Amino acid sequence: MDGIDLMIEEHKNIKRMLVVIRKACLGIMNGKGIDYGDFEKIIDFVRNYADKNHHEKEEKILFNRMIDEIGGAAEKLVKFGMLVEHDFGRLYIKELEEGIARVKAGNNEAKLDIIANAISYTHLLTRHIDREDNVVYSFAKRELCEETLNKVNIECDKFEEKMYRDGVQTKYIRILELLEQKYK
Repeated sequence: MDGIDLMIEEHKNIKRMLVVIRKACLGIMNGKGIDYGDFEKIIDFVRNYADKNHHEKEEKILFNRMIDEIGGAAEKLVKFGMLVEHDFGRLYIKELEEGIARVKAGNNEAKLDIIANAISYTHLLTRHIDREDNVVYSFAKRELCEETLNKVNIECDKFEEKMYRDGVQTKYIRILELLEQKYK
């Protein structure tokens, strides 16, 4: 399996969740109650599918090889672009979770924090995914030698096999489908 193509496919699922997040926030803005269970599922999906499953492949398999083999331009792109954006995404999700806790504790104004952080996450990830799909991945495919790309593919296969054994893809795609049905 082509590891980079796999990452592009995973981006499609992440973008589907971004649509769900926006629709859940629109509901809050329009006066609907917050479905805390749905937001727990969203946060779980982001942390375990988008971050642990997807970003780990990028950070531990692809990006390190790009820095080691390509050098300067790849290092700047990865360290000062992609990794910083991964950290910002984690921050938005942490702040989203804290906003939810404040609303549950009776702070109605914290609904703003829920919407602000959730929407900031969707904006960040939309741009981030576009850069990875159209710049980073094509740069890697163009500049990494065939042997390195083969190693990326092999390591991604091993990583995916473990994720499948652990039921990660099945669980999170099911969560995504259920939330998509609810937030049509």
